[in-house]
This record gives sequence, structure tokens and C-alpha cells, in this order.
Amino acid sequence: MRTFNAVLFVLLVAQAASTQAADLSGAWTIDASACNQVFTKENNKLAFKKDADLNAGGLIVQGKQITGTFQKCTVKSLHDDGQNVRVIAACSDGVAVSDVSFDITLSGENKIILSSKAPVPIETPYVRCSM
Repeated sequence: MRTFNAVLFVLLVAQAASTQAADLSGAWTIDASACNQVFTKENNKLAFKKDADLNAGGLIVQGKQITGTFQKCTVKSLHDDGQNVRVIAACSDGVAVSDVSFDITLSGENKIILSSKAPVPIETPYVRCSM
């Protein structure tokens, strides 16, 4: 479930780029205290540490690309109604590509909530890591 949430979050952030790209780009995780165990910077570029998925996992958003620890997504469409963003993204786990839809709600400075209705209703809060 954590990987699914991460992928959804990345997709939402990428689609929101049209209105708040600077605000959503970066490294996001469900546990702010785990940022140093999840993310690193290599050659001035964000990356996951080796065992990131064992330490809360997360998402890296760069433009329309959203990367989780197990999936990579490209935003296909975005509908922004102000506080909420509906995203549809093409995601690959290295074996198959599938379209995923989810919603992102801004819940404060450097905080968002990622939600999805399918295949199972999920709502996950994320915080941005300062890197």
C-alpha cells in the first residue's frame, strides 16, 4: 500500500506543476523524521537511499515525473479546482504500465494529502523534506 500511495502522490504533484510546480517539486514522505533515511542528493539531484522503502518511503517530484521507490509515473492529465487536484498518470513498475488516478489536497505549508478511491479507498498525508 505504501508504494501505491507514493506513486499516487508523485502523480498528483507532477500534474499540479502547472499552478504550483515550485511548491510541489521535491522530496515527500509520510514521516518527516525519516527524511534523512529516505532521501539523498547525488550530483545535486534528489535520489532514494538504498533501503528507502524500509524507512517510510516517499516520492520525488520533478516536473511531470513522479518517482516512488518501486514505480515511475508521468502525468497525463490534471484538473485543478483550487484546493484539490485530480491527476491521471501513466505508471510503470518495470513490468507493466497502467493509468492511475488520484486526488491531491493541499493541507498546509509543505503538507499534502494524497487520496484514491480505487482499487481501495486510501488517504495518506505527506510532508516535504528540506533537502
